[in-house]
Amino acid sequence: MGPHPAVAAIRLAVRRVLHDLLTDHSRTPEKAAAATAAPEGARAPGRAERPAPLVLVACSGGADSMALASALAFEAPKLGIRAGGVTVDHGLQPGSGLRADEVVLRLRELGLDPVESIAVTVGREGGPEAAARDARYAALDDAAFRHGADAILLGHTRDDQAETVLLGLARGSGIRSLSGMAAVSGADGRYRRPFLHLDRQTARKACMVQSLPVWDDPHNADPAYTRSRLRHEGLPALEKALGKGVVEALARTAQLSRDDADALDAWASQAEASVRDASGQLECAKLYALPPAVRRRILRRAAIEAGAPAGSLFARHIEEVDRLITGWRGQKAINLPGKVVARRQGGRLVIRQG
Repeated sequence: MGPHPAVAAIRLAVRRVLHDLLTDHSRTPEKAAAATAAPEGARAPGRAERPAPLVLVACSGGADSMALASALAFEAPKLGIRAGGVTVDHGLQPGSGLRADEVVLRLRELGLDPVESIAVTVGREGGPEAAARDARYAALDDAAFRHGADAILLGHTRDDQAETVLLGLARGSGIRSLSGMAAVSGADGRYRRPFLHLDRQTARKACMVQSLPVWDDPHNADPAYTRSRLRHEGLPALEKALGKGVVEALARTAQLSRDDADALDAWASQAEASVRDASGQLECAKLYALPPAVRRRILRRAAIEAGAPAGSLFARHIEEVDRLITGWRGQKAINLPGKVVARRQGGRLVIRQG
């Protein structure tokens, strides 16, 4: 008799990702060698001595990430992959350090090694949710570097993807926001999300049938947080009005939007050189000739390169800069986040700080 269907589903999802990682690892031996380079003066290991790939799971102790940890612990040894875990203590709730210690213990009981808890300080920039996310990813990046990890698995599910799409729609930030979370992201494809095609209930069921203890973060039910309101009020209201299948449709929209956004980004990258003069300045007449979706991508990239924080740069900012090209009437410079200023001078678009 095989495992419960929920357990089989999460293990299959992780197995597929691990197979992809092994393929990537075999294609880039120089990357693996660099990650395991011997200290100065020590004998460099030969090809056969190189350690197996290391995959870490980011685990909060919740059902999604505990299900992911259990699947990684089961599948990794069968493929000759080392498996470890990291939990991040955001310090935002009383007793968070003790809970982080409990998660470390659970991960070790699953057989994961190395395992560690990382305490972070959460700032205020961008709001509490964004600040916590930034601190968390910075800690995970640091853990990957210190341990020489090939990848970090994240437990985002199809439900999380649907919420992300709706949040992007509410911001009105364009097709890239509608594309949600990528299955592979980060430097060198560091972050992998095996569960984007699985619903949250499958992960929770897998934990239940395996008797895995889980922790439900009270922030996930706190109406003070936008995502929490969307999860407990917004999505149920949509399903009531439109019927079941809203989550699946939103996740499908994310993938279709990502494909379109990737194609437009590639077009913009190719077109950017053609709209700059010999000194590298953007020429307004040549920008005007481009399709709006391509032109605005070039403008956004130029603003970010000038110092505007990507997370604070919204569609309305780029639309104002775009009017310097498409609706030029001698208007003043446009102030952008990060003290970046965009102005039109002599048929050129100048975007720089100050």
